[in-house]
Amino acid sequence: MNSKPTLRWRIAQWLEIRWWQNYLRHQEVAAYHQQKKAYWQRLFAALTLSFPEKQRILDAGCGPAGVFMILANHQVDAVDPLLDQYTEQLPHFSPEDYPWTNFRTSPIETFLETQPYDITFCLNAINHVANWEQGLDKLSELTKHTGTLVLGIDVHRHRLLKLLFRYLPGDVLHPHQHDREDYQQALASRGWEIKQQLTWKKGLIFDYWLVVCQKQG
Repeated sequence: MNSKPTLRWRIAQWLEIRWWQNYLRHQEVAAYHQQKKAYWQRLFAALTLSFPEKQRILDAGCGPAGVFMILANHQVDAVDPLLDQYTEQLPHFSPEDYPWTNFRTSPIETFLETQPYDITFCLNAINHVANWEQGLDKLSELTKHTGTLVLGIDVHRHRLLKLLFRYLPGDVLHPHQHDREDYQQALASRGWEIKQQLTWKKGLIFDYWLVVCQKQG
């Protein structure tokens, strides 16, 4: 299995940081933080997510405003290959604002950690990785056997468009193009059982799909 970043992934990462710069350019920092925290709280409520304090949590592919923002009562690692660029180029991201979070610059697939997590979040990130299979393997490896995996994914609604987007640059920010069935099969093959699922947002081409998974058995 190829573990080297592809040209498509490198282009997607180059475009990703520029997307964030453009998106945040006219947003006031404090107002954006308040808006983003409220968004995560709504998502947690929709999934009825609750867990004891002091859980060990991974925010994989966290971006500059990930779920780490509302996890102050936990021990959090937040991982993203662009964290250094977020720190240098985005005034909306200041690691010191989140003392409960250990930020680590790394792709998901090559992130090294010996102690597994109680809860792993990977929200709007798994289709940004260089190697999709290795990314899913790593998320499984990093989560305790008794732990929980929460994914947020842009999934194709139409098989034909999925196949076209795999070969044509219709969605350059996402190197990987999959539908719900692809993820369902990939998760089941790694021993995950979907306990809860929710279509968070509908679109013409993609749905944003949330799934909460636990290990089978």
